[in-house]
Amino acid sequence: MRRTRLGSALVLAVCGTVLAAAASSQTYPVRAIRIIMPYSAGGAGDVQGRILAQRLSESLGQQVVIDNRPGAGSTIGAELAAKSSPDGYTLFWIANTHFVAAAMQKKLAYDPLNDYTPVTQVTSAPNVLVIHPSLPPRTVKELIVLARARPGQLDYASSGNGSTQHLTGALFCKMAGIRMTHIPYRGSGPATSDLLGGQVMVSFPGIASMLPYIRAGRLRALGVSGTKRSAELPAVPTIAEAGVTGYELVAWNGIAAPRALPREIQMKLHGEVLRVLKNSEVQKSLRAVGQDPAWQETPELFHEFLKVEAARWAKLVADSGAQVE
Repeated sequence: MRRTRLGSALVLAVCGTVLAAAASSQTYPVRAIRIIMPYSAGGAGDVQGRILAQRLSESLGQQVVIDNRPGAGSTIGAELAAKSSPDGYTLFWIANTHFVAAAMQKKLAYDPLNDYTPVTQVTSAPNVLVIHPSLPPRTVKELIVLARARPGQLDYASSGNGSTQHLTGALFCKMAGIRMTHIPYRGSGPATSDLLGGQVMVSFPGIASMLPYIRAGRLRALGVSGTKRSAELPAVPTIAEAGVTGYELVAWNGIAAPRALPREIQMKLHGEVLRVLKNSEVQKSLRAVGQDPAWQETPELFHEFLKVEAARWAKLVADSGAQVE
């Protein structure tokens, strides 16, 4: 009789937990939601995150706020998110740099892939190969010819060791079979300044920040790093179509949550984020800051995407020799 009562109590407890979780997901959210942003306020990721947060606040009926936690190559914010409660009230702004940081900093207090619940990708953005106009090449192929004739003598600037700009350039050099010297700067501002001044001749920055200089003739765009041409630079070919067959590398951002997020909440968040991203005004706002709206139709597809990206960026870091500065 005692075992029967104990078994019944356990069944009731489990059922109560399931019912409570179901009730919670049906009413979710009942308070503010924070998105941990592992970058400083005003940066590219932060700007995109705030565009999404504003519209999600309207869609969910609760305030969605950005919680900036920059530092240590994005690992401070990543660890905080990984160790937060999986209740749907803490989300994480995940990006390709999340996996770059994991590859460069071998000892982490979290698993960069398995300690998170995927929701969906939010944006995607290629970089652009630009050169100082004093350099003769007018095509990607001409730049490759010049670099082969002057191995190691051409410099390419980036916003830092292990940055997307650095790895975009490193992959270009590898696939083109050339050797250029990487010059890391502490941020995009100093790198752009020296590029405009001709102290360095080549760079692979984001498109949006380069448009004024390209249109004014202060920089020459040779190719974009994605699989299709940029709507902002329709006359500029992709690097792949310009001669480096198979070349493709884009930066991306997305939304994740701590591991073990209830399925019902995961699906609700996924649906609401997609609803926001499919809004024409939101798409216009994202494209204005150089980002293409991007999403997966299920969280499982985003999880598969993350697995591929984790391996891709780890290999890029290994091949480039990038190390923590």
